[in-house]
Amino acid sequence: MSSARRYACLSVALLGLVPSCAAEPADSDVQSAPVIALDRAAGDAIPTGAACNGTGRYRCFAHVQATGDGHVRAADAPAGFSPSDLQSAYDIPTSINGHPTIALIDAYGDAALESDLATYRAAFDLPACSTANGCLQIVNTDGNPSPLPGAPPADDDWTVETSLDVDMASAACPSCNLVVIEAQDDQGDGLELAQATAAGLGASVISNSWGGPEKQGVALTGVEPYFDQPVAVFVAAGDDGYDDGGQGPDYPGTSSHTIAVGGTHLEKASNPRGWTETAWSSGGSACSLSIAKPSYQASTGCSFKATTDIAAVGDPQTGMASFNSNDGGWTVVGGTSAATPLVASIFAATGNGGQTSGAFIAQNAGKLNDVTSGNNGDCGNVLCTAGKGWDGPTGYGTPDAKLLVTASATPDGSDDPYGQISGGCSSTSGDVGWLAIIGLLSLAPVRAAAGRRRARA
Repeated sequence: MSSARRYACLSVALLGLVPSCAAEPADSDVQSAPVIALDRAAGDAIPTGAACNGTGRYRCFAHVQATGDGHVRAADAPAGFSPSDLQSAYDIPTSINGHPTIALIDAYGDAALESDLATYRAAFDLPACSTANGCLQIVNTDGNPSPLPGAPPADDDWTVETSLDVDMASAACPSCNLVVIEAQDDQGDGLELAQATAAGLGASVISNSWGGPEKQGVALTGVEPYFDQPVAVFVAAGDDGYDDGGQGPDYPGTSSHTIAVGGTHLEKASNPRGWTETAWSSGGSACSLSIAKPSYQASTGCSFKATTDIAAVGDPQTGMASFNSNDGGWTVVGGTSAATPLVASIFAATGNGGQTSGAFIAQNAGKLNDVTSGNNGDCGNVLCTAGKGWDGPTGYGTPDAKLLVTASATPDGSDDPYGQISGGCSSTSGDVGWLAIIGLLSLAPVRAAAGRRRARA
């Protein structure tokens, strides 16, 4: 793996609504943006590469199928897994109660995002989602529709990430409302402040497909409050294998306030489920250097908190169809960047957005697909080798959404009616209710803390 990658960067439509598109794409004639760091995993059928290669504090974790000379592999027609494939693989229910709101937090701007999303949803017969019909909001870190950030640098293509996020949220929950919060850059404060902005805008769940390695001796106590929100905050576990390829555990996947999402290799199979999954060889897992170990992680082998809690498809070799006109059209994308909005949207669709701890997942492990083979490194133990029960690469497994509809447990194990599909999320786009009030109140102390941090810099 290149050292440039070390900071490394779902549709409740009717099942069977659209055909599977898990085919190799035909390259288009459009010149696409470069992929600076090509992955060199042995045996890969198609080259893949990291979309984000900048030097910011945080990086997006999108990995896209590429050409051999280091460009995004674009096509004129969809390829990769379609919404109906993902609905089938994770048993997503065909109807939900209301219109939960999924907040997707990214860096930089993407002027083509709304039109690209329209192309994706139209291709798969998903209902329209636009700013005009109220389904889509695109805002800055302050929660305002303008001014929006400028485009990312040419060698740090967060537009791949942002398109992937809205496409996966659409695939898992087409009746959900989408809020895209675009931070000014990938340096830190904007992405962190966006957590409270998302809660203030009525998010049912928050999805973050980015992170950066913890550093030995660097305390995270000043950053942790950003992720302490009243709704589930999902974070990608990373895309450079165990312990981020030796660079350290990726934060905020290790935060005490987040649910970390790992990656799998997904294939169709002739078994009752119709699918099989193994741990993705580049999916993230690690032990935090300082975040306290939660009680539900008694058997991880870590002294501090471990990633991950749950997983979904992330291997770009078995990637998802996504549309991004900035890179030439239809692309096949993966990474824990794909798994995170997919899992977050499943939790929104099943009414479990109020679960703010991996303890809920541990208590409902029987409602997941246990992933028992594959590895993301050679540590020689459960932290990098999938097996029965919890393991580092895949956590407790991947969602079975229909079973999660019936899940009702709080982090302390008590019954909670808001775990049911009828609760735990906003049912209208116009009324943000008590959740918005809590989120807006939380903005002031977080912004004050950010101001103090800037003053000390």
